Amino acid sequence: MFKILIVEDDKDLNKTVCTYLNSNGYEAVGCLDANEAYNQMYGNMFDLIISDIMMPKIDGFEFAQTVRSLNQDIPILFMTARDDFNSKQKGYRIGIDDYMVKPIDLDELLLKIGALLRRAKIASSKKLTVGALTLDAEERSAVLDGEEIQLTVREFNLLYKLLSYPKKTFTRSQLMNEFWDAETESGPRTVDVYMRKLREKFAECDDFEIVTVHGLGYKAVLK
Repeated sequence: MFKILIVEDDKDLNKTVCTYLNSNGYEAVGCLDANEAYNQMYGNMFDLIISDIMMPKIDGFEFAQTVRSLNQDIPILFMTARDDFNSKQKGYRIGIDDYMVKPIDLDELLLKIGALLRRAKIASSKKLTVGALTLDAEERSAVLDGEEIQLTVREFNLLYKLLSYPKKTFTRSQLMNEFWDAETESGPRTVDVYMRKLREKFAECDDFEIVTVHGLGYKAVLK
């Protein structure tokens, strides 16, 4: 299921869009401002972002520019009341992928989302390739030099997360919050056990390394 981040300070519109997308096969997460969106992005992987322009403190232009500096590939769609050419031009120059003017037609929004995901080659295949290693998120498979490495779902998710954001450090708590149930009795050090298992399983892979960031957590470094 594709995960979509909605950044819109109008609570009613935010809720309407999220509800509509959730009922049409997507997982939508709503945020009321850019800072809240940054927090969501720090702990989750999103496939597409829909953002307003006119928001308090950090506007959509600054938000999109920051996102694009960190991630060149994620589709960004502006959903705004601003219908002037200068706003559209500025948005596209920053690196957004599409632009919709309010009031929004939800059916049209759904079509645009599908097109953006296809264009980003996400809809057809959620694959991540690092050298001789290919991770397939749909199949939950890891293939190294033509041979499949057996991984548990949690091992796969942890590795996919790290390799999706190389050089980015994730704390043990962040990883626990995303990949363990809230009711779990396991502590943050459980993450260490999984990282040790992953290192053992990919000891023969020379394309990346799982690095311990002392006092914080872990990151993947590509070689």
